Amino acid sequence: MTLIITGIAALAVTVIYMLMRWHSVERCNSSHLGMLMLMYWGATLMWCVDGIASLAEGDPFVTLSDPAVVADDSALGLLVVFAGFFAWSAYLMVEALRARQRVAATPRNI
Repeated sequence: MTLIITGIAALAVTVIYMLMRWHSVERCNSSHLGMLMLMYWGATLMWCVDGIASLAEGDPFVTLSDPAVVADDSALGLLVVFAGFFAWSAYLMVEALRARQRVAATPRNI
């Protein structure tokens, strides 16, 4: 379930990124949406490797038969998606503060 949730998040952010890039490259670059997209694709790749390791041990790639496991995996997948979103939001805030400091530090000729 974690693989499915992070994969859906990665696909959704990729579609939004491509639409923004097609519409306005400058706006897309300023939002750093590519960073969020890569975080989600990295998480999806991580869960794929975990599934392959499960296959090597003789377990199923994705367990959907046990409701308790599905609930736990769903909670973990949502936690990963929200953690990536909050890390991206924090990065945007730090970048905005840095940009404001750069503007304040530049001398102005009046």
